[in-house]
Amino acid sequence: MPKRPLAPLGVRFTVSVKDANAHLFAVTLLIEQPARNQRVALPVWIPGSYLVREFSQHLQNLQAWQDGQPVTIKQLDKNHWQVDAVAGQALELQYEVYAFDASVRTAFLDSTRGFFNATSMCLRVAGQEDQAHALEIVAGDDTDGWNVVTGLPAHSVDAAGYGHYRAADYDELADCPVEMGRFWNGHFSAGGVEHRFVISGAGAWLDGERLMDDTRRICETQIAFWHGDGAPPFSSYVFMLHASADGYGGLEHRNSTALICQRADLPRLRPSSNDKPAALKATDGYTTLLGLISHEYFHTWNVKRLRPAEFKRFDYDAENYTELLWFFEGFTSYYDDLMLRRAGLIDDATFLQLVAKTINQVQQTPGRHVQSVAQASFDAWVKYYRMHENTPNATVSYYTKGSLVALCLDLTLRAEGHTTLDAVMRELWQRCKGGPLREVDLLRALKRLGQRSFDGEIAAWVHSTADLPLIDLLQGRGAKLTHEKAPLAQQLGLRVTESGGSVQVKTVLRGGAAEAAGLAAGDEWLGLELAAVRRGGSPEAWRIHKLDDVQMLRGQRTRITALVSRDNRLLKCPMDWPTESQAVKLGVADAARLGTWLSD
Repeated sequence: MPKRPLAPLGVRFTVSVKDANAHLFAVTLLIEQPARNQRVALPVWIPGSYLVREFSQHLQNLQAWQDGQPVTIKQLDKNHWQVDAVAGQALELQYEVYAFDASVRTAFLDSTRGFFNATSMCLRVAGQEDQAHALEIVAGDDTDGWNVVTGLPAHSVDAAGYGHYRAADYDELADCPVEMGRFWNGHFSAGGVEHRFVISGAGAWLDGERLMDDTRRICETQIAFWHGDGAPPFSSYVFMLHASADGYGGLEHRNSTALICQRADLPRLRPSSNDKPAALKATDGYTTLLGLISHEYFHTWNVKRLRPAEFKRFDYDAENYTELLWFFEGFTSYYDDLMLRRAGLIDDATFLQLVAKTINQVQQTPGRHVQSVAQASFDAWVKYYRMHENTPNATVSYYTKGSLVALCLDLTLRAEGHTTLDAVMRELWQRCKGGPLREVDLLRALKRLGQRSFDGEIAAWVHSTADLPLIDLLQGRGAKLTHEKAPLAQQLGLRVTESGGSVQVKTVLRGGAAEAAGLAAGDEWLGLELAAVRRGGSPEAWRIHKLDDVQMLRGQRTRITALVSRDNRLLKCPMDWPTESQAVKLGVADAARLGTWLSD
């Protein structure tokens, strides 16, 4: 690749692997024109993941030099430092970052791969955040045979990707993660733009051709959704997927995404190239992976460009609050599976099964009657991203309920015959010029295209704790509603884990039979004490190894006594058996009516 001039008088980082086995990156920061007593800081959070994560906890051995002489550094608080520098004379800082968080949000390094976000690695230089930033990635003994991939524009790199990259400012640097290692490579074109797909942790059984074809169809469908025959707002795109034994997650970026999936969810080569893959089911791990890919790619427009007005410029030192995550995450969650349907990767029935799963998740969360989805958005920093045993009782997910708000809006707009949510999304793209968005912008777009005010619906569905009118809207659009018996844990008002013959109570849901009986999170449910079935018979006591044992052992009894261990004390919890609860099940009633919605 031809060399391009590096950023003049900017901020330059050099990143290398210091010791892969110790999980240490080495970072050098060169500030060509520092201020007197220059201040530097490391972000406390990464955009897209709304939790203060205190990245500075992993920064160590910070040192500074000017003109070959050491310079004093004073730490001001948890993530700010002041360097006793002379103005205008090149200042060099060196430090190490411990990287062993195998998520998409931070940094990771071992003998098999490396990954980092600049928010975990690169200090912000006060007063120079808007200057051009250069990043050099250096190969070393621990990286033999590794390649590098990132969404940053390359200036001068070798065939493996090592060398110099450039960001227009710190925000761009922070928004372009870096993947290093030996990985599978794939390429395809969508919307006239080259897309690269790299996978670490995959086996030789990977059906990469199928994954590339399916991902291409998702990308083409979404580009057409936003732009018709026009070009997307990026000149290249990179998918970085790490396949692990047990992992899931994604984080969106302006021209890339970092993903994690379970290795078992990747598509596998078929015995014969003539064998056609089976139709995808809602419960397939590969369906989940494609939904994740679709979700993060949709964010390229809906949150990376269209974004909350409060995020016009990020404050990396503190929480950035907004009530609009129900729109940016929730509406994206609605469209991620809908785009799989429109790309022809799943059928109508499978899509409706995914919708039913979301409905049941929301309806089985008591917190939906405690907190509105707008409040849940604002409280993400202290509630959604800090989940504990009471979370389902106190909050609602802005992902799941937000997606159902989008569903209700779309079906209402279609029923009234003036427009669709698709058109509203495109109107917002034009109205906000692919930039900051406020709730009032959505209301105005709904009113203009829907030919009436939707203030009442947004107030009821977003700003109150009322249930959504899902069933009537779905039946009116051609879906068939039935009910099925809810899982036993849900009927009892519990969430448990079962492992090694032990039943551990993780959550006790508000208003359920388990709460009334006195069970608590952290209990180990050991067994049952049961009254005699016949007069004169003897009471029974049984050990249980899984929750289904409770159903089997109780027979027709309407009252049982749970035997639990809590803090090494054995307790008896009398429980009245609840009436059978139901879960929503959706199917196809009118394919023609569904088609006008799902195949647009």
